[in-house]
Amino acid sequence: MNAFLHILKSGSDTLRSRMIGHLAGIVLGALVAVVVIVFVRSQREVQTGSDQEVQAYISLRGVDFGNPVDRALFRESLEVFYPGRSARNDSLMITIDDLRQRSFDNPEFRLNAQTVGLHWATLGKLGVMYLQFFLVYAIVLGVIYLMVQRIAIYRFVKMKQHRESYLLEALRSVRKLKAVRNFQGAWRGLAAVVLATSKAAAKGSLLIVLFTPAYVIAYSVKTTLDTSSLLFMGLLAVVSNGVLIHTSNRFFTVLVAESRKGYVQTAVVKNLSTSYEWNAPDGIPLRSLWRVGEGFQGHVFRHIFLNARFQFIPALKEHASFLITGLIIIEMALNIQGHLSYELLRQILYRQYDAACVVVFGIFLVVKATEMSVDIWHDWEKRRYGY
Repeated sequence: MNAFLHILKSGSDTLRSRMIGHLAGIVLGALVAVVVIVFVRSQREVQTGSDQEVQAYISLRGVDFGNPVDRALFRESLEVFYPGRSARNDSLMITIDDLRQRSFDNPEFRLNAQTVGLHWATLGKLGVMYLQFFLVYAIVLGVIYLMVQRIAIYRFVKMKQHRESYLLEALRSVRKLKAVRNFQGAWRGLAAVVLATSKAAAKGSLLIVLFTPAYVIAYSVKTTLDTSSLLFMGLLAVVSNGVLIHTSNRFFTVLVAESRKGYVQTAVVKNLSTSYEWNAPDGIPLRSLWRVGEGFQGHVFRHIFLNARFQFIPALKEHASFLITGLIIIEMALNIQGHLSYELLRQILYRQYDAACVVVFGIFLVVKATEMSVDIWHDWEKRRYGY
């Protein structure tokens, strides 16, 4: 708490106003969750009282409500005891059928009452699932953030090197092969065609995987892999649903826009390196793609990268929400038991709306925590580089 207050005091006015807005949103969300939980629990108590009254009829000896004859006799008996109240008697029969049905599909009739709804046992189980969900989410978000930058940097350097796409390279190799008139040149041309075609096919296959919905990938490998493992879920969240491509395209666009601004020419005048050849003395070290730090020391691209990264940081809030939605869909679609999203679906199916409300509010807190962290980070970067 003291650290948070220190951040607010040392931050800008914009940061303080945003933090106040986030906290207000959390308080409002908590109030809504409390109101929903109180309402659901009160309705459950009313339903429980009504069920106890109806249960007295179901417990009558010699009456089998699954037998049409017994049902007809019971209905006629109601007309004798409550004459002229056909609507009330029909409603009672419907209520009896509903209670008998719920006795098969509602856990409250099969389990101890302390294991359903909002109880300490339920909260403890949800807490473990919540921490597991947050761990996977945080790791996947960090991996996506790093991979997005590396993919965008590679595309930007490739553009600066004026390299054509693999598909155009394959077409050019085919044209050169047609013009060859000697045997040795034909073999070399054929090897170039095979290599270029393989690159294009590999890239196309990778793009198909990256744009494929997560549950499609999961179902296709469900019989050969343990789809309930955290490692598989994290990998699936990273490589599916087009997250990497969409986000890296956005970062690449920012890099291109920054490379055309005036400060780049100023950096060139200051004799910073401008070569974009891989591993050249004045070029881009290939190992810099895998460095977590800023890198690119003494190169004009360092300034382009830092300015692009600063503009890209707020976009993490949007991608974080998209990632959370993807994780929820993955867990629900695969019916992965023991995970938070599957538990949310189960609680909804069992009509335990108070427990479902707690899960939804927990996910809402993850979103707000991400937004607050990104705003603090962005404000720190702004003060660090004097934006």
